[in-house]
Amino acid sequence: MRAIITVSGKDAVGIIAQVSCACTEVNANIEDITQKVLDDLFVMVMLVSVDNLSIKFTDFIDRMTELGKRNGLVIHTVHEDIFNAMHRI
Repeated sequence: MRAIITVSGKDAVGIIAQVSCACTEVNANIEDITQKVLDDLFVMVMLVSVDNLSIKFTDFIDRMTELGKRNGLVIHTVHEDIFNAMHRI
């Protein structure tokens, strides 16, 4: 099972490192990542495997959301099945 993590906010040094470290801490494996800086706005989308999380998926969502709040970012974590259902016509 996989999740999509989106990150947005004012660009700063270390955003990718912080989010990547948070994933590593709970054994979420980053499968793909794309990021862009538009003027001073940072945006990133990550596809992560959550099959082997060391915590519950809901706790992972809360942890990523809190990381965003602490760093002035908006971080959304959505299970791939929910993401796909939201974008199905």
